Amino acid sequence: MTKEGVDEARAAMRTIFPETPLQLNEHLSRRYGAEIWLKREDLSPVRSYKIRGAFNFLRKVIANGADNQTFVCASAGNHAQGFAFVCRHFQVPGVVFMPVTTPQQKIDKTRMFGGEFITIRLIGDIFDQCYAAARAHVEKIGGVLVPPFDHLDIIEGQATVAAEIIDQLPAETMPDLMIMPVGGGGLSSGLTGYMKGRISPRDFLFTEPAGAPSLKLSLEERRPVTLPKLDNFVDGAAVARIGDMNFEALKSFSPEQVLLVPENAICLTITEMLNVEGVVLEPAGALSITALELLGPDKLAGKTIVCIVSGGNFDFERLPDVKERAMRYAGLKKYFILRLAQRPGALRDFLNLLGDEDDIARFEYLKKSARNFGSILIGIETSRSENFPQLLERFEAAGLGYQDITDNEILANLII
Repeated sequence: MTKEGVDEARAAMRTIFPETPLQLNEHLSRRYGAEIWLKREDLSPVRSYKIRGAFNFLRKVIANGADNQTFVCASAGNHAQGFAFVCRHFQVPGVVFMPVTTPQQKIDKTRMFGGEFITIRLIGDIFDQCYAAARAHVEKIGGVLVPPFDHLDIIEGQATVAAEIIDQLPAETMPDLMIMPVGGGGLSSGLTGYMKGRISPRDFLFTEPAGAPSLKLSLEERRPVTLPKLDNFVDGAAVARIGDMNFEALKSFSPEQVLLVPENAICLTITEMLNVEGVVLEPAGALSITALELLGPDKLAGKTIVCIVSGGNFDFERLPDVKERAMRYAGLKKYFILRLAQRPGALRDFLNLLGDEDDIARFEYLKKSARNFGSILIGIETSRSENFPQLLERFEAAGLGYQDITDNEILANLII
């Protein structure tokens, strides 16, 4: 990848969409005593940066005389939408392979962006099955596979994000810290490659979901590592194995420069940015902003910081789950298993232990046949996190048997 190649790709992109804004966010800047700039890739035509790599890849293939080929990709999300948009722009046929489990909203948006130039095929329950089907289809028809991240032209396209940032920052200003999300590594390898020599390698911070630490483990092992399992909640960045070419570009960085972000913390960022700023973020798009809270004002004060907001394709059917996770992370909601005596007045005695700001959000008997004691699942919401330590003190003083299961992932997935 060269600066000239990235600049050429950037200029060509202006034929299909304007550059995305770099915005100084006053709310976050005041909170952390820093200049927090957000690179708003959620404002691209497909609400993510993925359109850049797909455009650059197809642009080059078509320029080399392959405009009569069928292009193929495998994706359940942003890559599919960017790919579809670009196929329609170049008026070339494209086939998108998606898992059968893909939400209908994502299928509909991909079809909308691609129009008559796109065919969608739903195959397999997971991405690996879907990707295998896409590769087999390419071999069968002699088409062109458009990878999501592990290709030089994809990396070059994503690097145009960095080229825009340099021109959009105030004159003679470079970031003291650049925070970016990492999935397969296309965006991060493009950004770091283009910014090389402009800012210190120490000034990059990579963010991954805690349940999908592909880059961090790979840097620790000094080789690409395939995760045996991963949490798919942050679907835009939950990748089992970082791309080989992408790892090669990132292998010189320290594992300490990869910050693992709890999924529930991301949910808190999503709800806050929606409620305070009116900004809709998908989980992967909230990764870099969530990192600010984990770092804290002491590490950020006085710095110029650029956060890459990678996407805003949020399915609002997920909002109840996101709000639930956010409240649990903020300490405003907890779940308990209570051991309550089976006698008249026992429930009233328990209710008297609750504070003025405590509210019962869920109440369910788990074992109704016990003679002396019954087990109850109860969810309690409160307005301030410091209310819970006081409530637990009252539980202890009353001799109430209880177990806090809020952070027990096995039980939470089964019953919450």
